[in-house]
Amino acid sequence: EKVLSREEDPRSWYLDLSLLEGYWGDERAYHHTAPITNVYALREALRLVAEEGIEQRWARHERLAGALKAGVEGMGLEMNAPDEYWLPSLNAVRVPDGIDDGEVCSELLERYDLEVASGLGDLDGEIFRIGCMGHSARPENVIYVVTALGDVLESMGANVDPGAGVSATRDAL
Repeated sequence: EKVLSREEDPRSWYLDLSLLEGYWGDERAYHHTAPITNVYALREALRLVAEEGIEQRWARHERLAGALKAGVEGMGLEMNAPDEYWLPSLNAVRVPDGIDDGEVCSELLERYDLEVASGLGDLDGEIFRIGCMGHSARPENVIYVVTALGDVLESMGANVDPGAGVSATRDAL
């Protein structure tokens, strides 16, 4: 009902839910070739949110991102932004001096099947971008990324303490 009563037009027809509403109505309207996999993915994502509860989901994401932040800082790394600007869903972590961010990202992908991104624009080569959203926001995944990041950085000569990072992560959980 909220979607159908919105005051602004959608920016794109591609995922215009007011048009897609006809798919589930009595008339079964056809308006274009739908991005049906996106529609099903959206439906499943909303089902998961409803099942967990939106407030609980937000709290879980913030708690687990906090554990990620604690682990990163616990191993001796710095967050890029001050705490008052911390974004739990996408953690910007400073690349240690003398470390090639691209090599770290490649090693994480090759050895641990983890995708961590480099910075963009002015922050290219300066930060890692580590997401903590959706399925990533689970205790075992947060521990895994902190462990892997610490191992890779230590193997490249960074001044980090991976064990302290994992301990800080566990303590924050």
